[in-house]
Amino acid sequence: MNLSTYYAASFFTFVSAIGAMAGLASFWRKAKTPVPNVTKFFGSQIGGKSVINYGYTDLPWRLMAFDIYYFFFFLWALPYVLLPMKPADSDDLDELSFTRGNLFCIVIHFILCILQLGFIVALPALVLLPVWIAVLGVALFFLVNHGICMLINGKGVEYHSDPQYAPASPEHAHEQWIFINGVAAGSHWMQNNLNRLALTFKRPILGIHNKTAGIIFDVVECLIQRNWGYATTDVRVCYRIIKEKLYNPQYSKVIFILHSQGAIEGSLILDWLLQELPQDLLAKLEVYTFGNAANHFNNPHRHIHSQDVALNNPVAGSLDSTNIAPGSAPIIRQPSPNGSGTPAEQDAAASETNQPTPSTFSLLRAETSSLSPSKVSDRAIGHIEHYAHTTDFVALWGVLHFTTSALGSQSLPRFIGRVFARTSARGGHQFCQHYLDGMFPLERDPDDPKKFLGCVEENNEFMESEIVVGAVGGEMATVKEAMEVSWLGRGTVEVGDVAIHGGSPVEERGRFRRRDVAKVKVKDLSRLWQYRNGKSPDEIPPSLTRHGDGVVRTATL
Repeated sequence: MNLSTYYAASFFTFVSAIGAMAGLASFWRKAKTPVPNVTKFFGSQIGGKSVINYGYTDLPWRLMAFDIYYFFFFLWALPYVLLPMKPADSDDLDELSFTRGNLFCIVIHFILCILQLGFIVALPALVLLPVWIAVLGVALFFLVNHGICMLINGKGVEYHSDPQYAPASPEHAHEQWIFINGVAAGSHWMQNNLNRLALTFKRPILGIHNKTAGIIFDVVECLIQRNWGYATTDVRVCYRIIKEKLYNPQYSKVIFILHSQGAIEGSLILDWLLQELPQDLLAKLEVYTFGNAANHFNNPHRHIHSQDVALNNPVAGSLDSTNIAPGSAPIIRQPSPNGSGTPAEQDAAASETNQPTPSTFSLLRAETSSLSPSKVSDRAIGHIEHYAHTTDFVALWGVLHFTTSALGSQSLPRFIGRVFARTSARGGHQFCQHYLDGMFPLERDPDDPKKFLGCVEENNEFMESEIVVGAVGGEMATVKEAMEVSWLGRGTVEVGDVAIHGGSPVEERGRFRRRDVAKVKVKDLSRLWQYRNGKSPDEIPPSLTRHGDGVVRTATL
């Protein structure tokens, strides 16, 4: 077998394997019974049993080795970067809907994948060539790759949502919404992402374009950004913009939305902001991620006291409620160490202790609906939430891996922020088609079904689903469950109550359940949900006042 035949056979085998995985996943998804809609909640990390013993501050080569290992560990979920391909509820705004713009982007990416796979497979052969020929060949390939990418990338870095989806209004003049896209998004998909966000939240959206270099090279860039902390041009531009907005007294809020690779870039931006900005300015920042590919998210406590509270009361710590005034926070009653007895017997035994009845619901809601979230959590950045599908390869490789694993040492970096991990037949990685359509679906105009009115207010399956609080250190259980859902079309998870066990949130149905534990839904904990359709959390930012005409304006400079 000559060299060219060998490379061709290797390439064909790789493509065939990926295609077979996608085909089997699609077949099993259709053949098996759908799984119940389940959402797990993971609070901010505060420490725990020894499971994971590395963090983003480790040596880059060690981080790279772990990333490559877990890339293959979660390889079964790779087809779900694209699957399911239907439905496309947002019509032309969805990435995989049948439109001319989408088809053009898909064809370009297919060509790039073929070229880049061929380039990678051919790399070993370069050692047989003179150095100058090898360098010239590599340079020529990158020049051709860049030229093809220009067909879908556009020229600028800053984009804006179209005014027809959300015109600027005085009511939201004190807010700035910023978005960074994920892997493989050219200008067409970037614009659709911005318009979908504007339609959902009824605010103009500023987009910082993370330009694509092709799917494979984008993944390589993710590894470099995650493990070496390399800041590309869009990272530096976005940092400058956010810093300017936070310093601008016109804005009392900066809402930062991130998808996929954009969350890696966002984590780098947050690191820089935490190093330079005063904490009263950082309190104006709120961060929301989807399919987060980052390996860390920093948001330190402002005071050692609140960190001590988090360690001594992990319930309050994981729920970002470490700075509630004494007496206003509910007392969380602990179960017996062995968890013996029926729920009724445990309730009876607990009532004999004469401890106050816990109000878990009020603790969970304390930070979500607060006038100033950072004052409740006593953290530098105002609020952080992560939304993930348990069948999303990128989320498994990123946010779910680092938040569902307990830390081997108190000195390891934390992955801060509330995590909503959804197990659903709709679970995939695409921003509009999988995440927003599944979590923030749009309502059609009954008089004109081709038009959308905004986000669905009632009967939102995701927001109405009950929270099951996930166990820290339960990564393998989450992965097993996700594999069953995606490849076998079945799952053992039921929708259950929120319970507290052993001082940290866990999923415990039989060992500890109280009649007075609140049934909490996603909409009760999701602060982002409160911004739908132009709404806001029930608050007036502290630096603003509401004038006689009902418009919120800056009180003082």
